[in-house]
Amino acid sequence: MGSRVSDELARIAAALERIAPIPAAPADPRAAPAYLWRGAGLAEARHFAPLPLDLLTGIDAQKQALLANARRLAAGHAAHDVLLWGAKGTGKSALVKSVVGAIRGEGRDLALVDVAADRLDTLPALFGQVENAGRAFILFIDDIGFEAGGPETRILRSLLEGGAEARPANARLHVTSNRRHIVARDIAEQESAINPRDVVDDRLALADRFGLMLGFHAIDQQTYLAIVERYAATYGLPFDPQDALAWAAERGARSGRVAWHYATELAGREGKPLSRLREREGPAA
Repeated sequence: MGSRVSDELARIAAALERIAPIPAAPADPRAAPAYLWRGAGLAEARHFAPLPLDLLTGIDAQKQALLANARRLAAGHAAHDVLLWGAKGTGKSALVKSVVGAIRGEGRDLALVDVAADRLDTLPALFGQVENAGRAFILFIDDIGFEAGGPETRILRSLLEGGAEARPANARLHVTSNRRHIVARDIAEQESAINPRDVVDDRLALADRFGLMLGFHAIDQQTYLAIVERYAATYGLPFDPQDALAWAAERGARSGRVAWHYATELAGREGKPLSRLREREGPAA
């Protein structure tokens, strides 16, 4: 009888674990080059292999500014929170990751934490986990955008202003957005305001709390072809400008992202992987 009860309890326990498995232990904040934060403990990013920094073409000014700021952060010096804003597919996210890879390639200890945009209210808990890790962190919040009057606006503003739950000195926020002002523009509100300029100023107030703001703009045909040509030369792929332009025309856009997708297409046609160079060049995603 006792044996049957024990067996039944064991089966129930196993079933419960399958339904709600025991959470994995948080990753060591001192060990990995990159992590994921989804509101609880840190999880190590399994594949962090950003593109080498010199492969990012047409954004030299943004590249140098972000790299200089990251070097300061990794060295324990004063560094800015950063807003990278502008057109889709122009290299904002890739640049943040590549800069982390470049800094690590210089022998400096800098880690990336990919933060879910809908978990801003949990950032104080993340700050507590990284504050005493003995290394620097870029807390990366990708593709963010708020509705006017939403609670996320107040949360992010408080974090940037240095209030009671401000980020520690060894961690800085790096945020990407398609809009410079981050908060969606409410045209009706602006038109009904006594002073429409006040509404614009309020929208920009959040963005102005970033010490470094980098703009990324839609690229022209020449820059697009230069990006494709750089990928082709790096990975040993054929380069046909007309075919590259036709690829972009089919997608109705020219951007760094479209150029990368085209490079992937070329590699597939040639029966080659694109991962080998990225793995050989060092840490990156």
